[in-house]
Amino acid sequence: MPIITDKNNSLQIILEGCRNGDSKSQELLYKQFYGYGMSVCLRYTRTRDEAVEIVNDGFIKVFNNAEKVDLNKSFKNWFRRIMVNTALDYYRQNHKHYDHDDIEYAENVSDRSDEASANLAYEELLSFVQRLSPTYRTVFSLFAIDGYSHEEIAKMLGVSVSASKSNLARARVNLREMLSKRF
Repeated sequence: MPIITDKNNSLQIILEGCRNGDSKSQELLYKQFYGYGMSVCLRYTRTRDEAVEIVNDGFIKVFNNAEKVDLNKSFKNWFRRIMVNTALDYYRQNHKHYDHDDIEYAENVSDRSDEASANLAYEELLSFVQRLSPTYRTVFSLFAIDGYSHEEIAKMLGVSVSASKSNLARARVNLREMLSKRF
């Protein structure tokens, strides 16, 4: 492998190796982005083991689609999208029918933030999100963390826009209840 002169050049060389099926390049990419992939996937799962499974499945997709990476755009954004979509695939396969809530019921919940929640450590907040039902956790993560609109979420999950809004409202209520019990 050639001498690497900067971070962008490094990633470009690693991706070129991945496109050619080079296992050393795949290992380097895995090591470089594993932590980021886990941080994305943990938001969509109840356990660390589920997140590891999703990350590994996501990396397989990354390796199989390395030729689709546009180096003129952010690799990290492309990678995050792969991880989110892999987490959604996992959700669809494993949870959708177990925790399907009344999709037509929508609540109007205020968006005020508790002072207590501002003092939470990331890990503690993540543990609260992980305790949500798979439906609430997925919608909350897509909307509040990854910035998708309700229309996009509805399309991704195959539900109505009102279902997305309802599930987000209920996720927020559940999170507030967990926070109030903490303090």
